Amino acid sequence: MLFAIFFGAGNLIFPLSLGQAAGTELIPAIVGFLMTGVGLPLLGVIAIGMSKNEDVQTISARVHPWFGLLFPVIIYLTIGPLFAVPRTGTVSYEIGVAPFLPDALKASSISMMLYSVVFFGVTYWLALNPGKIVDRIGKLLTPVLLLILLALLAKSVATPLGIIQAPLAAYESAPFFKGFQEGYLTMDTIGSFVFGLIVINAIRSKGVDSPRQIAKVCTIAGLVAASGLALVYIGLSYAGATSVEAIGHLENGGLIISRVSDLQFGVWGSLILSVAIIFACLTTSIGLVVACSSFFNNLRPSISYKTYVLVLTLVSALISNVGLTQIISFSIPVLVAIYPIVIVLIALTLFGSLLRKRTAVYTWSVLLTGIVSVVDGFNAAGIELGISKVFATYLPLFSLGMGWLAPAIVGGVIGYVLSFRQSAYALSNE
Repeated sequence: MLFAIFFGAGNLIFPLSLGQAAGTELIPAIVGFLMTGVGLPLLGVIAIGMSKNEDVQTISARVHPWFGLLFPVIIYLTIGPLFAVPRTGTVSYEIGVAPFLPDALKASSISMMLYSVVFFGVTYWLALNPGKIVDRIGKLLTPVLLLILLALLAKSVATPLGIIQAPLAAYESAPFFKGFQEGYLTMDTIGSFVFGLIVINAIRSKGVDSPRQIAKVCTIAGLVAASGLALVYIGLSYAGATSVEAIGHLENGGLIISRVSDLQFGVWGSLILSVAIIFACLTTSIGLVVACSSFFNNLRPSISYKTYVLVLTLVSALISNVGLTQIISFSIPVLVAIYPIVIVLIALTLFGSLLRKRTAVYTWSVLLTGIVSVVDGFNAAGIELGISKVFATYLPLFSLGMGWLAPAIVGGVIGYVLSFRQSAYALSNE
C-alpha cells in the first residue's frame, strides 16, 4: 500500500528527463534525486509514525497558529488542483492518447480539451462516491503497471537505444544538487507528510497499537517501498540517459517514455503501457480530489463536500489544458519555496519527543528557512530580488539551491536557546 501511495504515474516522467539531461553525470544526479524522491518521503512516513497521530495542521501549528492554518492550505492546493491533479490529466494524455493521434490532431488544443472533459468528468463522478471501485482498480493496476515498467527497464538495460551522451549545462557543475532539486517535482515528500496518517491507520487496523511498534512497522514498510521506488527511478533514469542518441532531447518525460516504449516494444507494447497509465493517473486523480475536498470541507463545513469536488475538478481540468511542460515549469518555483519548509518540519518532527514543547525551535527554524526558500522560489521563477546577491555572497550552498540549510540549523539553535529562557521566565512567575 505504501509503495502504491508514492508510485504515481506522474512520477515516471521525471527520472527519464533527469537521465536525458544528466547524461554521463547520471550517477551523482540520480543519487541527489533519490534523496528527495525516496529518502525524504521515507523519513516523512517515519516522522508521522512517531508523532502520535499528529497531522500536518497540528505540526504546522507549532510554528504559529496562523501558519498552522495557512501552510496546510498551500500544501493541499499544491498536491491538488494547482499542480498534481492537473498533471494526472496531462501525463495520461501525453503518454496514453497523444502518441496514437494524427499529427494534425495532436498539434491541436481541441484533442487535449476533449480528453480533459472526459478524464475529469470521470474523476468528478467517482470522487463523489469513491467506494471500493477505486481501491480495487488501484490494487489491480499498481502491480500491472509495475510489471510493464520492469519489462521496459529490463529491455532498456539488455538492448539500450544508444550510448550515454554528455550532460546538459544544468548538470555539468553540480549534478548532485541539481538532482536533489529535481526530486522536489515528485511531490512525494509533501505526500508523506499529508497522507502519513493513512499508513498509521492501516497499521492500527492490523491490531498494532504501541507507538513504538507503529514507528517500527512504518520504518520497515517504508524501507520496502523506498527500495522499490529507488529501483524504478534508477532504471527509468538509465533508460532516459541511453535514449538521447535515438530520439534526441525531448521537452518532458511523457514524450520520452512514449518514444522509448514504442522503440523497445512496438505499437502493442505502447498501447498496453498507455492503458495502464491512463487508469493509474485516473485513480491518483480521484484519490487526490477526495483528499483535498475532505480537507477543505473540514476546514469550511458550510460549503458542501460535493461543491468542493466540483470546483477542484473544474480548476484541475482548466489548468491541465496548459500542457505538461508548462505545468512542470509553473510548479518549480512553488516547490522550491515550500519543499525546504516541509523538510525542516519533518526533521523537527523526528525529534518530536525532545522538541514538542519547545515551539520556539519550530518558529525560528521555519522562519529563517522560509525567508531563504522563498527567495529561491523567486529566483526559480526568473525574478531576482535584491537580497539574492547578499545571500549568494554570505550563505553557503545558496548558488546550489541549498542556501536554506544553514539558516534552518541556526534558527533551530536560536529557538532552542530562547525556549530555555522562556521556560525559566515562566517558572519565575509561578
